[in-house]
Amino acid sequence: MAKLTKNQKAAFEIIEANKEYNMEEASSLVKEVSFTKFDASVDLNIRLGVDPRKADQMVRGVVTLPHGSGKEVTVLVLCTPDKEEEAKAAGADHVGLDEYITKIEGGWTDVDVIITMPAVMAKVGKLGRVLGPRGLMPNPKSGTVTADVAKAVTEVKGGKIDFKVDKEGIISTSIGKVSFEANKIMENAMEVVNTISRLKPASAKGTYFKSISLSSTMSPGITIDKNSIEGI
Repeated sequence: MAKLTKNQKAAFEIIEANKEYNMEEASSLVKEVSFTKFDASVDLNIRLGVDPRKADQMVRGVVTLPHGSGKEVTVLVLCTPDKEEEAKAAGADHVGLDEYITKIEGGWTDVDVIITMPAVMAKVGKLGRVLGPRGLMPNPKSGTVTADVAKAVTEVKGGKIDFKVDKEGIISTSIGKVSFEANKIMENAMEVVNTISRLKPASAKGTYFKSISLSSTMSPGITIDKNSIEGI
């Protein structure tokens, strides 16, 4: 077994072994057990009782965090010339079309989110080989393929995130920073949990939420008592 670091030992002294916490308690604890010198991300990890191999049990969606993610999101908008000024005014970091398609074909992917329009998807679709593996491919379900690119940019910059269950049935997503007040961490986490609850597939049988935990970068996970959350 790997030897625990000094910070890991300190964290385990704060988190009681085998104890489940309510979301309010966990949101405070996650701040206490973060010992990084930088403003660590706070992550929510949820194991679902679904089989992602079945198309009708794929859980995917978008949510706008009430208090944002705390992360500076770099946005590229691939659009027609008549939409460029709108995208720039909304705060897009990069705006254009053919020149950026050429850059991406050459391997450039130095952005967090790519937003595009239905009218140019024929061109953008060819980038799937590069963007797909990096999770950057625009998708109508996540709101990143839309005629209203300005609105999409504003939402992403304001804290809109998308999530998707992985092949193990787990959804992991960043919901803020350790520097956030505990109540803001809690409210962001609850927004995600409630959104995922509403997306329960009709074909999913048995327990939907198998486990929920909160953690920060390099900290141990804090197990959430599912029974303390109403409505799931």
